[in-house]
This record gives sequence, structure tokens and C-alpha cells, in this order.
Amino acid sequence: MTQTFIPGKDAALEDSIARFYQQLSDLGFNIEEASWLNPVPHVWSVHIRDKDCPLCFTNGKGASKKAALASALGEYFERLSTNYFFADFYLGKAIANGDFVHYPNEKWFALTDDDALPAGILDKRLREFYDPEQELTASALIDLQSSNAERGICALPFSRQSDGQTVYIPMNIIGNLYVSNGMSAGNTANEARVQGLSEVFERYVKNRIIAESLSLPLIPQTVMDRYPGVIEAIERLEAEGFPIFAYDASLGGEYPVICVVLFNPANGTCFASFGAHPDFGVALERTVTELLQGRSLKDLDVFTPPTFDDEEVAEHANLETHFIDSSGLISWDLFKQDADYDFAEWDFSGSTSDEFTTLMAIFDRQGVEVYIADYEHLGVYACRILVPGMSDIYPAEDLLLANNTMAIHLRDTLLGLPDCQWKPQQYLALIETLDDEGLDDFTRVRELLGLATGKDNGWYTLRIGELKVMLALAGGDLDQALIWTEWTRDFNASVFSPERDNYYRCLHTLLLLAQEPDRGPAQYQHAFARMYGEHALAAANAAIEGHGCFNGLFSIDSDLNALPAHQSLLAAYEKLQAAKRRHWSK
Repeated sequence: MTQTFIPGKDAALEDSIARFYQQLSDLGFNIEEASWLNPVPHVWSVHIRDKDCPLCFTNGKGASKKAALASALGEYFERLSTNYFFADFYLGKAIANGDFVHYPNEKWFALTDDDALPAGILDKRLREFYDPEQELTASALIDLQSSNAERGICALPFSRQSDGQTVYIPMNIIGNLYVSNGMSAGNTANEARVQGLSEVFERYVKNRIIAESLSLPLIPQTVMDRYPGVIEAIERLEAEGFPIFAYDASLGGEYPVICVVLFNPANGTCFASFGAHPDFGVALERTVTELLQGRSLKDLDVFTPPTFDDEEVAEHANLETHFIDSSGLISWDLFKQDADYDFAEWDFSGSTSDEFTTLMAIFDRQGVEVYIADYEHLGVYACRILVPGMSDIYPAEDLLLANNTMAIHLRDTLLGLPDCQWKPQQYLALIETLDDEGLDDFTRVRELLGLATGKDNGWYTLRIGELKVMLALAGGDLDQALIWTEWTRDFNASVFSPERDNYYRCLHTLLLLAQEPDRGPAQYQHAFARMYGEHALAAANAAIEGHGCFNGLFSIDSDLNALPAHQSLLAAYEKLQAAKRRHWSK
């Protein structure tokens, strides 16, 4: 069989693909290659997913079909090994009270009466970083996956690279602040660690360049000409009407980062792609393939125009948007003729062992600490790397202001609402509670509670603002119901099914009519039935009268059996739990 080796990888692509597929099959995962894209030469991307649980999916990219598939499979192991596929979900009471929730080597720290952070979690540097004003409480660090306050804080062991000491970091902090940044899997430990560290640099440097509106030096044509595959891809994009700029983003040779920007003159927008690797050529190739990962040429019209408003560019919300889908704002200053740095033809390459040492030296010069957790329980090396102060995607203050567990104490109450037999004032009091808890009206309830609801029901699109419509109706407050119905139609109509949108149009009309005491509702029922249909009219009339107010919702039991999508997720997680037990029992 042909053996294809590419820079940065410690095994042939064919061997990696065969091994990854075999391991996934042995673990019980049924992987399919759902879609492929090859929009320009030497740029491939693939979407793979578990047939039994489509919520478990990854995307891979590469300069060849095999490279893209190996990339997608490697990322699949990265996300299985680190439990990232399950990071946004509640795992149910059985797992929350099981022998372990995340890994057999996790540690639990009981909450105390004064709710102070317990001894044994974090180290001095991390406590100062995450809790500079000593405002953080222990109860704020319960993990979403277990939601188990009785059990306490679940913390995972990380190796502090400066001295090899084990430091226990709460899963809550990892999930809230770092999400997927710094995770990697590979053929060897060094290969994966180099990839994870490179990703940290990529996103750190990207944020600096965007936030500080830095202007970058173009990569000279003589250097670009050394990479004919990249040149061919860029030339095809330019021929399709997309001007391309390739920049050295190393900030004077300090970091192994490249930036490639695509302009779309058809709508005046631009898209900046960043890539990192110790090998200049690998970083350049990654940046170009990232530009089109999961995108065809017709998908390049969804970005934003460059701007001169540097304050808006530097806002944290804009940087978060860049992390999520790279569609945030970019300053025109990036493209200034006179760059803030000279071009540096950097080269940090060597064996993957040498590259790991070289990259760690950069962090050492920055004076930051690197924490690494290694995972080999799935038969493939994976790691999660945290570099507080550099790899954070969200600020530490989010632990206080936007913690992903801020509503878990309301989970049972909200999931049981459709079958509640409360007094009207109790429903209205719950609206006040939602406000007192500081829950954003735009937040989707399923995300707040950690649920995989499936797309075929009202729970999928339910936001806090829409929930307030239902609570106001159940509480008999039609004035408040009208306000929230108008809010819901403004902000949710585009994601509603036609039937649900029609129901809210009908409800809105009935609530407006309720504001007209001189008009008799019976006079309009025939016209309403012709406009909205008998079914929607009956549902809306019932809601106005205080019955069936939770239209499109159903009660969800504490074991989440009412949610097939969530059950498939839990079934996938149990496959991982079994693998962990086997590995840690050796």
C-alpha cells in the first residue's frame, strides 16, 4: 500500500486512517463520512459523524483527501478523549452519582458551610488568576455534566510543566473558559502536544492582531513560490474573484503563526484565517485549508466588511465571534502598506520532540505556566493543554457572570412546567425569579440546562423570553404575555417551524384583541379560523384562557427519557465510560 508522509506527522496518513477507524469500530462508534468538499486544488475538507449519535461530529481539512480524513479522525479522538462532545450537556443522575463522572482519576471536593474554595484545588497562581478579588464561591464551580452539588466540585488532574507537579483544576473552569482550545490527538504524544500548543499560539496571536488592529507584513512572493500547492489554491481563488493576502503573523518571528485574508469584492467583506505550526510551510498550508474548511465558494458571502472602528473590533464579544466561526470584524489597519513588524522567515521545525521543546521555551519566555492532561484510554494519545492568560477563550469573570451552571438548580422546575398545576401567581413569580437570576432573555433554555432536545419540538427553539410568554399566559397576565409575544416574534420567528410561527401570529392577534374591551371576540372567530386554521386558533384560545399555555413543550423526566437525542448522547458516553474503566483498571 502507498505510504504518504506529510510534515508534522509521525506516521503515514494511510496508517493513521486505518488505525483510527479500527479503534473507533472497536469502541462501538459507527462513523460515516457525511460530506466532502474540494472547492479549489489542494484544499479538501470532510465532515464525519457517528451514525448513531449525529451530535458527535468533527470536520477535517488538508491539502489532500487523505490528509483531511486523517485530520477529521484525529479531531474525533481528541473530542472523545477529552469528553468535549459532552461538554455542553447534563449527563443525568445515574452518571452524576456513578463511580466517576469524567475520569477515574478525578477528585471531588465537598462544599463547606462558608462556600469557600476548598484546599486542594488549583495552585496559588491559578487562584490569583481565576479569583483576583476573592469573590468566587465553591458552589459556583459545580460541573454542568453532573450538576451534583451534594457530591461537590469535580476537579481533573493536570501536570504543571514547570515542575511536573499535579494540579487539580475544576471541570467547571475548564468548560467555561477554555472550551475546545488546546485539545489535540495524534500518532505520538509529542505530535499531539505540538498541535495543541500551536493551536494556543494561533488563537492568542489572532486575538492580539485583531484586538490591537496590528498591520502585518506580506509574505514575499519569493517565499510563497516555495509552496506550489498553496500558490495553485490561491490562484484559483483569485480567478474566482476573491483577492488573497498572505501575511506573516509571527509578530517579528516570535510565534509560529500565519494569516491569510480573503476579500469578497461582491459584497465588500473579508475573512481572516489563521494557522500555526513550527514548520512555516505546514502553517501556511493549514491557514489556506482553514480558509475553506467546510465551505464551498458560494459560502464566502457571510462575513463582515472591514471597519475603522477599532473599539468595536477590540470588544471581547467580537473576539468570541472570531473563535466560533471567524465571522467577526477586522480593522482596515491589518492591511496598511506600512506593517508594524518586518517579515521574518521563521522556522521552529525539527522532530516533534524538538518542536515541543521549542514551543515550550516560547511560553517560558512569556512567563506563563502550561498545564497538560494526557489521555490514552482510547488507544490513541490525546491531551488537553491549558495556558491561563493565553489560551482562555472567555474571561475569568465569566465564572461569576456567565457560568454554564447558573440555572441548573431550576432544571427540574422548568422541565416539569407543562404538567404543573400551580396557582397563577406561582407562574408569575417564576418570571421574577428568571429576572433575579440574571438569565438573558435570548438564551436558549436547552443550552442553559444542558439538554439535547432534538429539532422536532418546541424545546429546541425555546428562549427565556419565549418561556416568559407561556408563564405570563399561565399566570393570567395578558398584558405581559403580549409584550413577550412581540419579543418572541421579533427574535425567534426566523427559527420557528411554519406551524409554530403561525401559532404565535394567531396568539399575537388574540392578545391584541384582548386589549380592545369594546370588541366581542366571538365576532372574529370565523375570520381567525380562515386566517390561522382551526388548530392554531384552538391552541391560542386555550392559552389565552390559561390552558395548554406551554404550547409545543412536554414534561421531561429527571432521567431525560423523553429526549431520544439526549439518550443517544448518553449511550455514546457510556461507551467511553466502559473504555475508561478498562484502561484505569490495568
